[in-house]
Amino acid sequence: MCQLLGLNANTPTDLVFSFTGFAHRAQEHKDGFGIGFFEGAGARLFVDPVSARQSPVAEMIRRYPIHSRHIIAHIRKATQGRVALENTHPFMRELWGRYWVFAHNGNLVDFAPKLHAAFRPVGDTDSERAFCWLMQELSKNHASLPSVEHLTQTLAELAAGPARHGTFNFLLSNGEALWAHCSTHLHYVERGHPFPTAQLQDADVTVDFAAHTTPTDRVAVVVTQPLTCNESWQALGPGELAVFVDGRRRLPP
Repeated sequence: MCQLLGLNANTPTDLVFSFTGFAHRAQEHKDGFGIGFFEGAGARLFVDPVSARQSPVAEMIRRYPIHSRHIIAHIRKATQGRVALENTHPFMRELWGRYWVFAHNGNLVDFAPKLHAAFRPVGDTDSERAFCWLMQELSKNHASLPSVEHLTQTLAELAAGPARHGTFNFLLSNGEALWAHCSTHLHYVERGHPFPTAQLQDADVTVDFAAHTTPTDRVAVVVTQPLTCNESWQALGPGELAVFVDGRRRLPP
């Protein structure tokens, strides 16, 4: 299946270190890759139906000075939908005057909800279909943008629907928070002062985060499988929905 990578921070942060390790996994997950990130109220999306190990777009991203508080990246191993640009994650939609970015890892069998005109898939993946359905149902449940807490409650209830049809690991962000839903495999790590020196699992690369941060910085990274071999990654459980705000996991009150 596909691989997910998300970042949430309290200050604009770059993804070069994590993306370097993440892109190495494109040897197996070679059916496209993409990255979406927020800049204020705006969002940029770079997607390519070519492996991240070969794509010139991926090479550009390694050199592009991405600094964002909310980033979602995806490398694809196709299950449903042909290998094509319109089927490449992440996907983006607008709701309540905000952009929403979504990426999915898994396979949803016979998930064919009724969708109205405001939210229709462009491609033919189960992933984009599920995203459109989530956006549609959120708009039905709330007349305007609710709080992060209310959104989290609604998303937890809604996610159970597609999850009954198969594996529904996903990352979702609206530029305010990062939501991560686990069916099978999702892990996260929170980084803060004193920042560690981290070693990638998939490449011979080490970074001393303390040299690039301030004592007030907070960063949370969510990924399908841990990227580093010397940090304490936490596993999410099946059916668990986590929300991250300002580089920390926000627990229910």
